[in-house]
Amino acid sequence: AKHARKFFIHPKLLKLIEFPVLFLGATPENTPALYSLMNYADLALGTWYPKGGMHQIVRGLVAVAEELGVKIEYNQEVREVVVENGRTTGVRTATGFWPADAVVAGADYHHIEQQVLAPEHRHYSPAYWDSRTMAPSSLLFYLGVNRKLDRLRHHNLFFDEDFSQHAHEIYEAPQWPSRPLFYASVPSKTDPTVAPEGQENLFLLVPVAPDLDDPEATREKYYHLIMDRLEKHCGHSIREHVVYKRSYAHRDFVADYHSFKGNAYGLANTLKQTAILKPSLKSNKISNLYFTGQLTVPGPGVPPSLISGQVVAGEVLKEFKK
Repeated sequence: AKHARKFFIHPKLLKLIEFPVLFLGATPENTPALYSLMNYADLALGTWYPKGGMHQIVRGLVAVAEELGVKIEYNQEVREVVVENGRTTGVRTATGFWPADAVVAGADYHHIEQQVLAPEHRHYSPAYWDSRTMAPSSLLFYLGVNRKLDRLRHHNLFFDEDFSQHAHEIYEAPQWPSRPLFYASVPSKTDPTVAPEGQENLFLLVPVAPDLDDPEATREKYYHLIMDRLEKHCGHSIREHVVYKRSYAHRDFVADYHSFKGNAYGLANTLKQTAILKPSLKSNKISNLYFTGQLTVPGPGVPPSLISGQVVAGEVLKEFKK
């Protein structure tokens, strides 16, 4: 917060600069100035969008892997990392044993450590994980709308409520926010492939505290709260034109990804959870077990998670070149 105020005075500019901090896992006052680099990257380097939607990144990775001879086995959830003499020999799924010279765990770090590994092979204790400060979860709405939406761009940040109050209700007094800020994305504004002609693809995101109950009634409450404000801004009805609707929150992150406390953005980027103070990329109990993803180095988000994979790939190659 102090760092941003060296360069900006206007309250609207400060909100714009500090909003990304909500996803880092701390209030602006408790976030290292190092993370102002995020704003620099956004403003100076631009925000990039893959034509066809974010899933195109996954498809691209799959295509490259298969070109290099990788065979991907789908629907094979790992139940056990098999260990012999301090090294893993492979993993076990519901269908059998899969041998490996090294194992790279890209699933939720906490899930692998506390649920998949045997207790004697765990590097971190339950107390360690319970003491971690988590970045937020999210309440998401995926909507298909059978009309064009006025006064919206591809990226839209709604700062029409108190930033400090929302941050307080995420980090200092975790609860469902009373007056949430939210983000609205309309990728069909720049990418006609993601919605039929004359219609829109609308994505809404509310950052919320992790580890909250998210019953359907709560999701619906926030859907209408947000849509009231969105319709007011657009100047026309939206809800009556929604032809597809799906919500996604804590219990979905847990069910689909075994996400620790239903988080969406990994560990909070506080000073004591930055760089080498994050969970290690390599197990100290199993010599050829590695970890990637948002709970390890360098941190949460799509680019950092991909970078963690690059770093681990380099470490694995070093191991096999010995």
